Amino acid sequence: MNNHAFPFGGGFNSPKLSAMDMALIPPEKLSEIEQKYATDIYQLLTGKPDKLIEDPRFQSQIWHEGLSSFIYQMYLINSQHLTALANAVEADIKIKHRIIFATEQVISSMAPTNFLATNPEAIQELINSNGQSFTNGLKNLFADLQLGKISQTDTSAFEIGKNIATTEGAIIYQNQLFQLIQYKPSTEMVYEKPLLMVPPCINKYYILDLQPQSSLVQYLLSQGFTVYMVSWKNPDQSMVQVTWDDYVGLGVIEAIRVCIEISKQAQINILGFCVGGTLVACALAILAAKDLHPIASLTLLTSFLDFSDTGMLDVFVDEAMVENRENTLGGKNGKFGLLSGTELANTFSFLRPNDLVWNYVVSNYLLGKSPPSFDLLFWNVDSTNLPGPMYSYYLRHMYLNNELKKPNCLTMCSTPVDLSKITCPSYIYASREDHIVPWKSAYNSTQILKGPKRFVLGASGHIAGVINPPHKKKRNYWTSNKLPKEAQDWYSAANLVDGSWWPDYVLWLASQSGKKFKAKTQLGSLKFKVIEPAPGSYVKEKAVKV
Repeated sequence: MNNHAFPFGGGFNSPKLSAMDMALIPPEKLSEIEQKYATDIYQLLTGKPDKLIEDPRFQSQIWHEGLSSFIYQMYLINSQHLTALANAVEADIKIKHRIIFATEQVISSMAPTNFLATNPEAIQELINSNGQSFTNGLKNLFADLQLGKISQTDTSAFEIGKNIATTEGAIIYQNQLFQLIQYKPSTEMVYEKPLLMVPPCINKYYILDLQPQSSLVQYLLSQGFTVYMVSWKNPDQSMVQVTWDDYVGLGVIEAIRVCIEISKQAQINILGFCVGGTLVACALAILAAKDLHPIASLTLLTSFLDFSDTGMLDVFVDEAMVENRENTLGGKNGKFGLLSGTELANTFSFLRPNDLVWNYVVSNYLLGKSPPSFDLLFWNVDSTNLPGPMYSYYLRHMYLNNELKKPNCLTMCSTPVDLSKITCPSYIYASREDHIVPWKSAYNSTQILKGPKRFVLGASGHIAGVINPPHKKKRNYWTSNKLPKEAQDWYSAANLVDGSWWPDYVLWLASQSGKKFKAKTQLGSLKFKVIEPAPGSYVKEKAVKV
């Protein structure tokens, strides 16, 4: 991009992508975009700017006064122009995604809000505080440099087991990969078949058990379900050779076995969230191949089975990147290692740079404010590492080659994997604004799994869409009893329902859970005795530095 992409250079030449990228835009489309830019600039200079997209970064009245008004409007015009150019590129989908991603990163980084000299709110705060905001900002910056990441919340405000992840229960089993939590029933009568929850191993499990008012675990307990939870161990150097097969076999399949033994039920229900759902599907396919069917129903929350479209994460994954990970972490040349949890967290943050990066740069450093206390953000920064072999396998065979959906293409735990052998009822949830698992990709699971299926689309993103307690009366969701091949056809015929999707899920899960009987207050069993109270020790382990 040239130096006229933003209002800090001279002149009013239209901002450009690289020459190579510009050559990929059809001439007629380029002419149309350039004409729109010229019109926007003319209207701005004559005092009659076209209505711009509302941007929360510029809501304060101070942005609408004097030179600041011109600066932010010029920035938005240039941003819209660059975005239009990136979207007009005609190229391979992966190349186009990379161009769009790179353009968004530059646009976000060059916002006038990010610089003291062009941010009137920061200048005003500097004056009002007699320079204290500048001093505080430097302190915050140096502290974050030590951490290796931008602080998003006040981590001292929360303590696992004290005011977050507080649902009563006990660890009744553990191995080198996970602890199994059994939660204490909160109703006198409970359904026969318990629910085993398998969270993503790239995050801590307590996203499903935040503070009581936001806890999916507590909500399900209040509806009469018995709940078990897998709490993955935060990998350290002792786990550098752990594989994807280990997470499936020693992880998910072992957790199923223990739940079956404790509950004394022939079948249980199982839920997988994000990559936890992918692991669960692999486990069930392996069991089905052996003619074992211990699962009454499967729930997938924002999970990939078909990796055809992985959204913006696709920009990071190609043959060279995967081979590098295999060589440095995955054991390909005898070199094993851990993927840093901090690196993972930073990657996900830059998928939404305005919300998860630059917002905090402005607040923490330019305004000198302390990060707020927010349970979801506390969870978001409580990072976990990943074993190199497991991570490398996931990248190559799923993100790069999309082999999981192909029957018998992959072999795990010495067993060919065919997802079509999963025939139990399934509840598949996706979030419409999900930037990690695009909802149409999640919908594709309806075409892979067999047996009765229900697909529900929630509003918002990967996390906020899932964690949506009914009492807050926020958002909405879409449902339809038909499952056409194409996701857009499903959406066109779906019905919009106000509020949280949780009650819909409870009705469905109840129909899969058998009769009710009097709840047992004793946790564990004679064979599986209580090891320690929930939330257990594994979830409290911090990611070792890599």
